[in-house]
Amino acid sequence: MKNIKTTALVLTLPWILTFAIFWLFPLVYSIVISFSNYQLLSKSFDWVGFDNYKSLLSDQDFIQALKNTFIFVAGTIPFTTIIALGLALLINKEFPGQGIFRSGYFLPSITSMVVIALIFTNLYQRGGYIAYLASLIGFTPPENGFLYNNRTALFSIMAMDVWMASGYYMLIFLSGLKAIPHELYEAAKISGAGPIRQFFHITLPLLKPVMLFILVINSIKSFQVFVEIFVMTKGKFETSTMVYYLYEKGLTTKFQIGYASAAAYVLFIIIAIFSIIQFLLFRKRQPLW
Repeated sequence: MKNIKTTALVLTLPWILTFAIFWLFPLVYSIVISFSNYQLLSKSFDWVGFDNYKSLLSDQDFIQALKNTFIFVAGTIPFTTIIALGLALLINKEFPGQGIFRSGYFLPSITSMVVIALIFTNLYQRGGYIAYLASLIGFTPPENGFLYNNRTALFSIMAMDVWMASGYYMLIFLSGLKAIPHELYEAAKISGAGPIRQFFHITLPLLKPVMLFILVINSIKSFQVFVEIFVMTKGKFETSTMVYYLYEKGLTTKFQIGYASAAAYVLFIIIAIFSIIQFLLFRKRQPLW
């Protein structure tokens, strides 16, 4: 038995060391430096306690980034979830070319975010295709393009994110739909339940675990939005989000690692609270709908 334990420890040691060096140590160390004024490439390491956290409350750039992040989360998750569920319901039926539609919807989610962001940057520019389509339906596009306007920049990025992510969550919903026993729908038909009643009393309740999974991972992803902002606007035109704010504070000319770490743990707490609330809501036995 002792030899088995030793062998198991030796085999898992590379993973344990990797976990400790590249995940556990940075996690603990970042907590420590969040209570200091540590700056990158500087020897100063003065303990400031909760001063960094207090300063965040009066930092207008931080408050604006936090506001933009909540707008992004609230404006993308409902649409992404509804569209993904709708697409899953559509392609769950047997019809010619089903595989092509499934692959087509999923393709954007496996394409590089940088590539998609560059494509949409071109589409959103002045005189681009989206501006042209907007003018056809009577909407006057911003003079300098959708990404160079305070009122449209963030919402344009949100629309792109919804389009890109819907296919991924569609497949997750589809796997949940495939797991629902077909006999339940047959029994409901015999009882006289129509498609709408079947959807609200069979499909949605049985999709609750899948729905919870999608909402949690989509929330975490949306709270940490960065690549889109970095590539498309560099945080300008009121598009700076929490992670981009951390990047600017910690890894650009300011190099305020201690201050950025404090902001990162504020974001961590927000994500944790948001996830816990979702778990508590879905723990209810009665359907939420």
